Amino acid sequence: MDAVQAALLALIQGLTEFLPVSSQAHLVLYSLFTGHEYQGLDFDILLHAGSLVAVVAYFRRELWAMGRDWCASLAGGGRTADSRLGWWIIIGTIPAGILGLWLKDLAEAALRSPAIMGSALIGFGLLLGWADWRHRGARDEYSLTLKDVLIIGFAQALALIPGTSRSGITITAALFLGMNRESAARFSFLLSVPIIAAAGLLGARGLLHTGLETEPAVLAVGFIVALVSTYACIHYFLAFIRRIGMQPFVVYRVILGGILLLFFARQVS
Repeated sequence: MDAVQAALLALIQGLTEFLPVSSQAHLVLYSLFTGHEYQGLDFDILLHAGSLVAVVAYFRRELWAMGRDWCASLAGGGRTADSRLGWWIIIGTIPAGILGLWLKDLAEAALRSPAIMGSALIGFGLLLGWADWRHRGARDEYSLTLKDVLIIGFAQALALIPGTSRSGITITAALFLGMNRESAARFSFLLSVPIIAAAGLLGARGLLHTGLETEPAVLAVGFIVALVSTYACIHYFLAFIRRIGMQPFVVYRVILGGILLLFFARQVS
């Protein structure tokens, strides 16, 4: 992998990780149309590390307030809206964390096909459109209850199905619970922090056995491009949905899913 290819892959990762369009489907499309495997384990970890740094940097004030008040609540400092939100992030991560450890290998082996990805892109995309059109309300992330958080947390576990989109399914669940678009997206992004961090740590354990497979300079390019593109994507996505909503992403998912299904049909024939 050269620096140009690394930058392209990092750009795809950065622009699609937090959009409700499935970053995994885009990376698989890259492999299908170029004939190349898109990355090794070390490069994958660095891309996600770049996205993680970006989301932490973007929501640094919210994360600081949650961390501060959550620690204070453990020390008997009382409950606040931010400390409760901190608990919600932890609790909302548990379903996907447990099911991910249990089913990740099975899901990747059994479900990673263009047909399943295309179907998930279309099906869950239409569900996102329905939630945005008919169920969106005015609630924010500070109004969530334990029941709400568990629903969103189990919805996040559905992202084990390739093509679903972690951000897409959690935003969908939040909209069905009556949250507004921005709050649904913010909670989805905050909920990604422990999941991405945990996945990175598990992947790093594998590197202890395999070592680095990619040149350090290429890894650096991927990390920087993923960081910058993810940060920009979060900023502009929140501004976009405030004015326009989710429907353009629904249309995009249906088109992308159709392309994958067409590719699968040609393979079968």
